[in-house]
Amino acid sequence: MSTPDFPSRLPQVGTTIFSVMSALAAQHGAVNLGQGFPDFACDPALIDAVTRAMQAGHNQYPPMTGVPALRQRVADKIQTLHQRSYCPDQEITITAGATQAILTAILACVQPGDEVIVLEPCYDSYVPGIELAGGRVVRVPLTPGSFRPDFEKIAAAITPRTRLLLANTPHNPSATIWTAEEMAQLQALLAPTNILLISDEVYEHMVFDGQQHQSAARFPGLAERAFIVSSFGKTFHVTGWKVGTVAAPARMTAEFRKIHQFNVFTVNTPMQHGLAEYLRQPAPYLELPAFYQAKRDLFRAGLQGSRLKLLPSQGSYFQCVDYSAVSDLPEQAFCEWLTRELGVAAIALSAFYGDGFDQQVVRFCFAKRDDTLHAALERLRRL
Repeated sequence: MSTPDFPSRLPQVGTTIFSVMSALAAQHGAVNLGQGFPDFACDPALIDAVTRAMQAGHNQYPPMTGVPALRQRVADKIQTLHQRSYCPDQEITITAGATQAILTAILACVQPGDEVIVLEPCYDSYVPGIELAGGRVVRVPLTPGSFRPDFEKIAAAITPRTRLLLANTPHNPSATIWTAEEMAQLQALLAPTNILLISDEVYEHMVFDGQQHQSAARFPGLAERAFIVSSFGKTFHVTGWKVGTVAAPARMTAEFRKIHQFNVFTVNTPMQHGLAEYLRQPAPYLELPAFYQAKRDLFRAGLQGSRLKLLPSQGSYFQCVDYSAVSDLPEQAFCEWLTRELGVAAIALSAFYGDGFDQQVVRFCFAKRDDTLHAALERLRRL
């Protein structure tokens, strides 16, 4: 007997580079600064809140759209931070993480043959999601080196078939953030069109040096056409919980929920109740910029004496470096060498481009304990 043959829905897709590099790091006992997740615990108060929810019997299906108290907390937070009012019943949905939220938004609005603009380098789930929906991916590069949006190139990519644009700030992998002026430019560019927007804002609470996160919610012309995606996992150091949220106008949310109810239906009940309780106090997310800026500054200070050129890190928990003074190897080969020979794992920026564009730049994650960062820095300073 043999398994029947069938055509692949994603013939070009293999194991993600994050899994590959994490496995290589484990094989060689390397400090893993590749995959973007913390190696430290979340606030015990959050664990206690989830425990109380389980003990109180919140262990069956919650509403498909999410626990009402949590949706209300999300709406309140957006109102407080960005002065945009969302109806928790009709415009906020709790999702099984941000990746599920993004795929669901794509499936909700992209028809076969529709064009979808992605700004490269971009997170690796965007393109497969578009292809699963039958859409055509239109890749527009961010400006090499600075990773700023090039609005002339974005405008040139728009056609009558353009259905959707994906934007991400703070940006993974480059750690740049969009300015208010750039968000306003995007608003003006999309204003005369019917193009929808997915605004990936999972690192919204990791913006440094006193700057402000420019959510699409702050711009009426963007908010009225945007699925705004965020992540409790990223914000509260619980990436394995896979709980996220989407805010969108009621008409868009209705279509989103049609897909959501059949690709996941609903999300972990006690964790939703625990998060709702935990969100009563804003301090944990309001203090996050200073928390991660301290880690960023520690990591950057530790690399000052090396031959790695530090690129700006304005937001997220990533630091990109130019290694051209160290090696002529292509990015992926350099990351493999770095893992095997020096014992530190990183991610090649070329992995975030469809054509593997190589700039001799790699990405480190500094969402790690200080002792983990010091161990990595001790090795990296040998370069």
